[in-house]
Amino acid sequence: MENHNNFNASRRNFLQSSGQLIVGFNLITFLELDNTETDLSGEPGKKNIVDSWITLDSEGMVTVLTGKMELGQGIKTALMQIAAEELDVAMEKVKIVIADTARTQDERYTAGSASIEGSGKAIRNAAAEARKYLLTLAEKKIGTTAENLFVENGKVISKTNQQAVSYQELINGKRFEIEVTGKAPVKSPQDYKLIGKPVPRKDLSLMASAQPYYVQDLRFPEMVHARVLRPPTYNAKLLSLPKSEVLALPGVLKVVVNGSFVAAITTEEYQSIKALNRMKQMAKWESPSVSPLQKDLYTDILNNTKSSETVEERGNVEEALIADSKKHEAIYKRPYHIHGSIGPSCAIGLWENNQLTIWTHSQGVYPLRKTLSDLLKISEDNIRTIGVPGAGCYGHNGADDVAADAALLAMQMEGKHVRVQWMREDEHTWEPFGSAMVFKLKASMDDSGKINSWYTELWSDTHSSRPGGKAGHFIAARDLEKPFDFQTGGFSGGSHRNSIPLYNLKNRKVVLHNFKGPLRTSALRSLGAYANIFALESFMDELAEKAGEDPVQFRLEHLTDERAKEVITTLVNKAGWRKNKQENFGEGIAFAQYKNAASYFAVKAEVTIDPIKKTFKVTKLTGSIDAGQTINSDGIINQTSGGMIQAASWTLLEQVIYDEKGVQSKTWESYPILRFGDVPDTEVILIDRPEKPPLGAGEAAQGPTAAAIANAIFHATGSRLRDMPLTADKIDWTKV
Repeated sequence: MENHNNFNASRRNFLQSSGQLIVGFNLITFLELDNTETDLSGEPGKKNIVDSWITLDSEGMVTVLTGKMELGQGIKTALMQIAAEELDVAMEKVKIVIADTARTQDERYTAGSASIEGSGKAIRNAAAEARKYLLTLAEKKIGTTAENLFVENGKVISKTNQQAVSYQELINGKRFEIEVTGKAPVKSPQDYKLIGKPVPRKDLSLMASAQPYYVQDLRFPEMVHARVLRPPTYNAKLLSLPKSEVLALPGVLKVVVNGSFVAAITTEEYQSIKALNRMKQMAKWESPSVSPLQKDLYTDILNNTKSSETVEERGNVEEALIADSKKHEAIYKRPYHIHGSIGPSCAIGLWENNQLTIWTHSQGVYPLRKTLSDLLKISEDNIRTIGVPGAGCYGHNGADDVAADAALLAMQMEGKHVRVQWMREDEHTWEPFGSAMVFKLKASMDDSGKINSWYTELWSDTHSSRPGGKAGHFIAARDLEKPFDFQTGGFSGGSHRNSIPLYNLKNRKVVLHNFKGPLRTSALRSLGAYANIFALESFMDELAEKAGEDPVQFRLEHLTDERAKEVITTLVNKAGWRKNKQENFGEGIAFAQYKNAASYFAVKAEVTIDPIKKTFKVTKLTGSIDAGQTINSDGIINQTSGGMIQAASWTLLEQVIYDEKGVQSKTWESYPILRFGDVPDTEVILIDRPEKPPLGAGEAAQGPTAAAIANAIFHATGSRLRDMPLTADKIDWTKV
C-alpha cells in the first residue's frame, strides 16, 4: 500500500518536477457532470471549471490523474487502458493516481455510473493530444512528416526506414506543458489493441490474498485508535457519562465529550472497543421515540407529502383513462435498505503543523474537504483528503461520517495518526439508507392491446444527502455542543430516476411526491431507479397478461429504440424463453436503459418452487447488456453479474427493521443478505459497440433484476408480489 505520509504538497508542486510532458485541459469541455446526485451546494446545475492532467516522464511512464474513486468497479484499470491505447504503450507503463485533493482534479463524486463516460472521455482526449504532440517532436528528431510515422509500444517509428525514437528520448529531461484542444484525432476502433479486451485487475489479487489494500488495512507508526459512542437513536441527547471511570481503563489516552459526541482514544485497538462497551453501559441518554412506526410507514408516506412535482407529462392521460375500456392499476412498495458494506466504515486523521490529512473511502474527496472545512472552521487549503478504497461501497454509506469523526478526534491528538473504525452496529444503524418508496401506477389499453395511457405517482424521501459544504451533513456535527443544522438542500432528482417509461406511449404522466421519513436516507446504488424499474417492469408484465400477450413480444411492440429491442432479442435468443412449460418452474423478464441515457440491460430470471414446503429459489439470472463501447469486458461482466446478485438480495431478503427505539437491524442476523449457497448462477451476454461512446454500466442491473424475479414468481405461482421483499409467505400457495 502506498505510503501517504508527509504529503503536504499542492497539486502544482506535485507536477513541478522536470522531465515531463504534462497535458492539462478544462475538464468541462469533455465532461458533463451528472448533477442529479450532486446538487448539494444549493445551486443545482452549477458546474465547476477544473483542470485535469496526464503526464509522461523521462522514464517512459504514463501517469493518469483522476478525481474519481476506485469503489471496486475497476475504473483504475479501465482508465489506464484508455490512456495506454491512445498512447500505444503497454499497460505496465501506465500508473494511476486517484481521488487526492493534493494531486488530482475535482470531479465531485464517483457516482451515477458516470466515470467512464466522463473521465474516460477526458483521459482519451488528453492522451490523444499527448500522442499528437509527441509525433510533432518526432518529426524533427527523425526528419520526416507525421504521416510517415507510427507508434508502437511507446516508440515512434518511421514507415520508410524504420528509424525509431522512444517517448522518453523525445522528452529527454525537458519539461513540456500542453493543453487539450479537443481536435487531436483519437484512435479508430478497428485499430484497438487494448480497449475491449479483458485486462486483469491487479487489485483483485491483493483482495483475494488478503493483502493490505483497503483503508481498513492502512497503518502508520505509533497510530492510535478510537471508537465513537453513538446515541441510542436519532436526536438523542447525552445526560451524563463518568469520564474518569473510562480514563482509568488500560490504554485510554483521552475521552472526548463534546455535547452528545462521545469517543475514546486508546493506544491499541481492542482497548478502544473495551472502552466503547464500558461507555455504553454507563452513558445516560434522553431519547425521543421514532415515528411513524414501521407498521404505519406506507400509510404515513401516502398521507404526509411535503411537496409534489410533475416529472413529465405528454398527451392527455386523464382523458384516455376515462375513454379506454381496458384499465389496470397497481401499488408497489419498497422498504428501507442498508448498503451492507462488508467492511464497516473507517478513516484515519492526522493534525500536524496546522495541516489536517484524512485518509478516506469517501466517494467525493473534494466535497468532503469542503464540508470538513465548515465543520472545523479551518481553510480548505489546510485540509488534504486522500482516497483509499474501502471494503464495500454501493453508494453513500458511513465513509464521510467516519471521516468527520477522524477529523474531530485528530484535532485532539496533534501529531498522531488517529484511526477511527466503526463497529458493525454503527454501520447498520447510522449510515444513510436507501429510501422506502411507494408507487401507484395506472394504465389503459386500446382495443388492439396497445397501451394508450400511463400514469405513475411515486413517493420518495431524498436519495442524496451527501456532504456538499455544510457540516450538518455529518451525523457527528449534529451531536456537538454547538450543533450544526442539517439541511437536505431539497429532494434529489434521483427519486424519479427511470420513472419515465422508455416505451412509446402516446399519453403518459409521472408525478413525484416528496416525503420526509423517520430514517436517515441518501444514495444507494442506482438511487430511485431500482424501485422505479421494479414497479414499471412489473406493471408491464401485468399489462401483457391483461392483453393476453407474451411479455417479451408486448415489450417489443411498444419499443422504437432499436438498441433496446436488440438487447431483449439477444437475451431471449441466447438464453431461451418459455419454450417448454416446466412444472414448478417460472421465467420472468425485465428491461430498462439506466437513467434512460446509459446502458441498455435486459434480464431473465429463473425460479423453482416447492409447493410442499411452500418455498421458492432464484436459480439463475441471465443478463444482456449494451454499454456502448466496451473498455474492459471483464469489468462490465463482473459489474453486471454483481449488480444482479445484489439486486436479488435486496429483492428477496432485505429490509430495515426499526421500532420506536430506533433501528433494530444491527447485525447480519437481523439484516440478512444472500449467503453463498443461495446465490443464483449468473450469465452475462455482452453486446459490444466499439463505434459508439461508452455508457455507464455499473448500476444498470439493479431495477430490471428485481422486476424479472417478481415476474418469474408470477409465472411459476400465479401470485403477483408487489411489496418487497418478495418472500414465500406472500405467495398464495392455493393457486399453485
